[in-house]
Amino acid sequence: MKVLLIGVDLAWGEKKHDGVCFLESTGNRGKVLGFGYPQGDRELMRLLEETSRNYQTVFVTVDAPIVCPNRTGTRPVDRLTHRMFHRQHAACHPANTSRCPRPTRVARLLARKGFSIGWEVGKVKKTAAEVYPHPAMVRMFGLPRIIKYKKGSVVERRKEFRRLQGLMRKLMKQRFPGLTLNQETRNLLRQKWSKPVEDRTDALFCALIGMWHSMHRGKRSEVIGDLKTGFILLPEEGAAREG
Repeated sequence: MKVLLIGVDLAWGEKKHDGVCFLESTGNRGKVLGFGYPQGDRELMRLLEETSRNYQTVFVTVDAPIVCPNRTGTRPVDRLTHRMFHRQHAACHPANTSRCPRPTRVARLLARKGFSIGWEVGKVKKTAAEVYPHPAMVRMFGLPRIIKYKKGSVVERRKEFRRLQGLMRKLMKQRFPGLTLNQETRNLLRQKWSKPVEDRTDALFCALIGMWHSMHRGKRSEVIGDLKTGFILLPEEGAAREG
């Protein structure tokens, strides 16, 4: 059965663009279909609907707090990331709907399109899960600390981003050998840093988290948090090791 995997690097506001990546997967094999760079809810939902129209099974992995019932403060899962990943500098920022209402709004729009929020594999036809690339990268790449391409001087960020691109090329050869890359993806993983390149690269990594979860039927993933107060889908601890 073909599964459409969609990685979304969701902007927390309507004025910035969302990075979106589309993968088609059949078990351990698949191919990158392409990327999108929509702006705002309407463009994002139209792109997702048009691309997923011919697929019965769709799994969307979103880098944003799509389950966030608290208006202020922070979610339990965000605090949990501090306990689990503070040494790697991979903890979440505090999430609440007063500070950032868009992710939960997008979750409601997805629900109207028939998506369930969760992480079940094979039982629900359309599912959306929250992911967080920093701790996922720590686990997938086997790193002692995050790749710091989000902060710092432009020179430092570009250096770290080149490091990320190299690690992703290596990751796909070692962990996703059945994934066929199109020319757009090969170019993306060698282009100089810019915000659009970064956003699409983040979306690709989100989609890879989804492919990892799907190809291993959830057995090599970990879900922290819960559906009521917020959760994050992660590759298992030790994902960088063979096996």
